[in-house]
Formats: sequence, C-alpha cells, structure tokens
Amino acid sequence: MKPTVKLVMAVLFGSLMSLSATAQKFGYVDSGMILEGLPQVKEAESNLEALGKQLQAKGQKMMEDFQIKYQDLEKRVREGDITPKEQETQVAALKEEEGKIMQYEQEMQAQLAAKRDELLAPILEQVRTAIQTVAKEGGYSYVFDGSPGVGVLLYADETTNLTDMVKKKLGVQ
Repeated sequence: MKPTVKLVMAVLFGSLMSLSATAQKFGYVDSGMILEGLPQVKEAESNLEALGKQLQAKGQKMMEDFQIKYQDLEKRVREGDITPKEQETQVAALKEEEGKIMQYEQEMQAQLAAKRDELLAPILEQVRTAIQTVAKEGGYSYVFDGSPGVGVLLYADETTNLTDMVKKKLGVQ
C-alpha cells in the first residue's frame, strides 16, 4: 500500500475507534408512571382537592347571595316597589358584585395553580434527582420522557426503559 492510503486508513480507523469509545447511551422513563406510584403525589392531590372544595364552597356562597339579591330586585321591580333611580343603583351594585365573583373565580384558579406548584415542586425535584442518579449509574448520556401526551418519544427499545430503576431508587413498587 502507498503511504498516503495507509495514513488515510489509520486516520479512519482511529476516528472509528474514538467514535465507538464515545458512543452515547440513551434511555427513557415514563414520568407519569413514576409519579402515579409516589404516595407524596397522592397526598398532594388530596390537599389540592380539599383546597379546591373549600374555595368552591366560598364561590358557591357568593353566587347564591348574588342570585338572592337578583331575584329580590326582580320581585321589587315586578311589584313596583322600587323607583327607577333605586333600580339603577341596585343593578349597578349587582354588576359590581358579579365582577367580584368573576374575579374570585380567576383568583381561585391562580391560587390552586400556585398551590399545585408549591406541593409538586419538591416531588418533581426528587424524581429528577433519581433519574439523574440512575442515568449516571447506568452510563446514560441522555434520558427522555416517554410519557403519553408529554414526551416526543416516537420509538424506544424496551431495554432502554429506566422507569423501573427510577421507581426502585425512589422506593416505589
């Protein structure tokens, strides 16, 4: 062989060897399945449900009070027990109250979302740490989330599924 062909082959061989030495290992988890098994998630969901019921009860009470006032106004208007000026004032007050109810509903949703974030943040951090530990222990370069509706994993060899290892790391059956 010519020296240049030998040199090219040596470079190619060296390149192939370095590529195989730095081959990257990929894995995936089903984070939904992991979270389902954690008792902390069930407790957080229970707390959120209780808070939601409490906030809804307050909103329901506001709505009932509003409906009573509205029906009372309608009755007074039908019976002619109210002057047009009084009616105008009461309608304005009812519109203001209706605005407060709508604002409360928005605040309720924001409060529930903030509480959800507050309760789930430490749990998600714990899961993330467990995934990182499993990945490092297994020599994985990348770990994807293959949860239905969350991940963009189109295909994965089941042997690269790290979900059970992460669940074991978290002490979940």
